[in-house]
Amino acid sequence: MADDVIEMIKTDHRELDRLLEMMQKDKGSRPLALPLAVAMLEAHSRAEEEYVYPVLVEEAGEKEETRHATEEHHEAERLGRRLLEMDWESSEFEQELEKWIGAVRHHVEEEEQDLLTALGEALDSGELRRLGLRFAGQRSEELAGKALRGDGGEAGSSGGGRNGGGPTRDELYAKARELGVEGRSTMRKDELEERVREAEAGV
Repeated sequence: MADDVIEMIKTDHRELDRLLEMMQKDKGSRPLALPLAVAMLEAHSRAEEEYVYPVLVEEAGEKEETRHATEEHHEAERLGRRLLEMDWESSEFEQELEKWIGAVRHHVEEEEQDLLTALGEALDSGELRRLGLRFAGQRSEELAGKALRGDGGEAGSSGGGRNGGGPTRDELYAKARELGVEGRSTMRKDELEERVREAEAGV
């Protein structure tokens, strides 16, 4: 497997699509495939937002595109978590599943055509490999954190973030949205934490 970040992201996309197709064709696969797909999507998205998207903004000038992609991440995650709470045999589930699959595939297509192309043009092979290591490390940490916390997709409001140390990025993002913090979509976790603290203090 290639170790550059573009190939890693595309590999994740293909695996996620395989799970989505499996759920469409085989209802019996859903109890296992759905939680796996939701966890994989969230870990993949967090790793992109933490390392890949900031590089796209700084090196390729893709600020608006990464903001749009981040919003699509959060919408896809919201739809995925909603599915985890639904009756998998209901007609409503079928409708929501198709909506979620459509949202994920639309995002993947846009990201591969636009953002990953721009990333490949902005970075050399060594930089892509170094970024790939950071992406893979963050992705693994996210997945390990979910396993340790026993997350079924819905982050508990009282359960701390990674390694038990404070709120998760998702929780900070939700709080920032609630407080009307502008530019929250492209902020790193530490930036979100600072801006939320400032907004709550009325700074």
